[in-house]
Amino acid sequence: MTNTAIRYTPEFKQTLIDLHEKGHSFKELHEEYGPSLDTIRKWVQAATVIAIDHQGTAVTNEQFKQLQKENRRLREELDILKRAAVLLGRWSASSRQVK
Repeated sequence: MTNTAIRYTPEFKQTLIDLHEKGHSFKELHEEYGPSLDTIRKWVQAATVIAIDHQGTAVTNEQFKQLQKENRRLREELDILKRAAVLLGRWSASSRQVK
């Protein structure tokens, strides 16, 4: 079974997002350009600015989700390193007592 999914360029997606922000409906964009209503809606939602960071830069929904994912991964790595430090400390202390 072949993958027949259409891949859209980031430029094309951004064009449709910009058109939606200028007042075009999802239905108009679908009828004129082809992607499904849900696809266009997801693109617009991902590009929606949800906050402004301390440097004045807009943070989109998609960027926020990526930051959350990275934060979760880094917390897991930190937890692993903490456990390893405890184990190494115990091993080091027990090896000193044997001498």
